[in-house]
Amino acid sequence: MRAFTGQCVFLSVCLMNILFIHQNFPGQFKHLAPALAAAGHRCVALTLRVKKPVTWAGVEVLPYAVARSTGSRGHPWLIDLESKVIRGEACFRAACALRDTGFVPDIILGHPGWGETLFLRDVWPNARIGLYFELYHQSDDSTLRFDPEFTTAEDEADALRIRMKNLNNTMHLPICDLAISPTRFQAATFPPAYQERISVIHDGIDTDLLKPNPQAKLALPNHRAFDRTDEVITFVNRNLEPYRGYHVFMRALPQLLRQRPKAHVLMVGGDGVSYGPPPSQGGSWKELLISEVRGQISDADWARVHFLGRIPYRDFVSLLQVSRLHVYLTYHFVLSWSLFEAMSAGATILASNTAPLHEAIEHGKTGHLVDFFDTDGLVQAANTLLEDAETRARMGQAARQFVQERYDLRRVCLPQQMQWVNRLAQRMPRPIAPY
Repeated sequence: MRAFTGQCVFLSVCLMNILFIHQNFPGQFKHLAPALAAAGHRCVALTLRVKKPVTWAGVEVLPYAVARSTGSRGHPWLIDLESKVIRGEACFRAACALRDTGFVPDIILGHPGWGETLFLRDVWPNARIGLYFELYHQSDDSTLRFDPEFTTAEDEADALRIRMKNLNNTMHLPICDLAISPTRFQAATFPPAYQERISVIHDGIDTDLLKPNPQAKLALPNHRAFDRTDEVITFVNRNLEPYRGYHVFMRALPQLLRQRPKAHVLMVGGDGVSYGPPPSQGGSWKELLISEVRGQISDADWARVHFLGRIPYRDFVSLLQVSRLHVYLTYHFVLSWSLFEAMSAGATILASNTAPLHEAIEHGKTGHLVDFFDTDGLVQAANTLLEDAETRARMGQAARQFVQERYDLRRVCLPQQMQWVNRLAQRMPRPIAPY
């Protein structure tokens, strides 16, 4: 085992034992974990993603298993916390087993969102703990009632439910030595008591890979291929759901397709939900919105709408490179990597004028902002941009430059992450505090 003396000034001087915790490792540590392993540190990860030990990019990846499921008889406001305690307990037991092999981490880096890191201070009281703070759930009216279509009579009680959902965040404050958050918007959702520990550092965008490519081509499974000569409109989500404006975009499609008779719309995303609830009537948001708008779209126009599901990353890069207009809509929520990836590829961005976008898109310079709910405005802006190649070129170039300057993986974000780990290594670990 590598011993940590606590006297290190630079990561390159003192080699450490570093433990990563993430249910879907590497997750947000996709670049940081390999970089730390390459620097000579022993890196170990506990995750639900694997069933047996493997090595990935120099990291020893170990499985842990959840032995029980969330009950159905408890109060519904406690279901979220119960699921996190279940994962926390499972990860605690796996950590105890790892400790009993002699492994002592100098640093623990984890995502607390699923509760896995709740009890690790009890296993290794002398470890420095750095957490990835993604979001503190907001219960104000502007967030809860942002989309009136999905407000219910329970909204007043929903504020209390959201407050309960933040118990996991609250329980992590006493054990967190330093934290990292990818955007200013996300960091600002956390209460003042958290702020002094949070560094705003993005995960990083590989701008060397995601760059304009005039020769880019994307072939679909149906053998239809697209390149830069085609009028391609792209829309990308992890899952097609209201939190990312899928319903708004779909309702704009009939008019958009009529006004752009040569355009092809390429949509990437799964059929499930990542953030909000599923449709109350069952099924998927994808199919529900298709059934709503399909009667307004001719067969010929519908043939120009392509649902791609989830695609290999190499195809995703090509998709962004052939995109003539990339539409990105979101509630007041975390920003998707895909937005910055599209900007890095030089795509012209048409986005919602919502708070998360304000630090990424300067209206008229790095993209064009429209009201989230204004389908007519979205179509009008799309039509204007698609008719103006000069403006698109200027915006695409400015968007790429913006990402290169602030979010470049190798030149900006990864060095900042490594410096953050270095600062964490020099902290005195917080004592175990009663909740």
